[in-house]
Amino acid sequence: MEQRIEKGVNAYLIDGANVLVKKRTKPLADIPRARFGSKPTDGGNLIVETDEYAEVAADPIAAKYLRPFRMGRELVRGLDRWCLWMADEFDPSDVAKSEVLKERIEAVRAMRLASKKKATQESAATPYLFQENHQPDVPYVAIPRVVSEMRLFYTAAHLSPEVIAGDKVYTAVDPDGLLFGLISSSMFITWQRAVGGRMKSDLNFANTLTWNTFPVPELDEKARQRIIDAGKKVLEARALHPERSLAEHYNPLAMAPELLKAHDDLDREVDKTFGAPRKLTTERQRQELLFANYVVLTEGA
Repeated sequence: MEQRIEKGVNAYLIDGANVLVKKRTKPLADIPRARFGSKPTDGGNLIVETDEYAEVAADPIAAKYLRPFRMGRELVRGLDRWCLWMADEFDPSDVAKSEVLKERIEAVRAMRLASKKKATQESAATPYLFQENHQPDVPYVAIPRVVSEMRLFYTAAHLSPEVIAGDKVYTAVDPDGLLFGLISSSMFITWQRAVGGRMKSDLNFANTLTWNTFPVPELDEKARQRIIDAGKKVLEARALHPERSLAEHYNPLAMAPELLKAHDDLDREVDKTFGAPRKLTTERQRQELLFANYVVLTEGA
């Protein structure tokens, strides 16, 4: 289908301002920050797989440190996985009392000492800890680093602080729900598709490139609240089918009518916030608004 070009085709093959979106260390707009989840660098020894759970849980000392663990795959598909999390209230004497803990911690230490990376070698001094701890201590939104290119919306979810987010997930503290509403909108996934990276053909979220550059206009209190309320309706629609994973909720061939309606209402609010007179109907319309807003927000930045 032919399309009339009005402004010129930019580097993203979009009819819009000729700009290059650059990585940022903090958000361009007044929105919550997202950051990497925690990085084990443990050779798999602090991670407890499904077939290992019974053995670890049977050890009363090791069981104290078992926590649910989520990488992107577990988050999206609703799968179980655990880790040994000793960052909180760790008793060093427990290592001598538990063969499970001792073997796994010794294996982590050996793996890290054998690494060619200096930082990894240095972290062998605390082999009972994840190499990087970014775990929120309050409820948070978990954002998978990679989602299927077939998704109509980016699949973020709320987790409690007891659920440990690994480094294939980004986390964000979102006390009022604004981030969840924005990231769940068609406007955001349009931006992700336009400027974000790819893992093979799938969408690859990055806080510096796709979230920190997301050109959300300045929001007044009423606009913020409308987006927050619409995001809550998305969660309510998901809750009608609690047995479904995010992958099942967002199968583009099988989304529940209630969930589609909730996203439609959310899109209406976000589109209006970005300057549309009404809910938009095409990706191109959203692209044009996104790049126009990006130019406005980056002028003089």
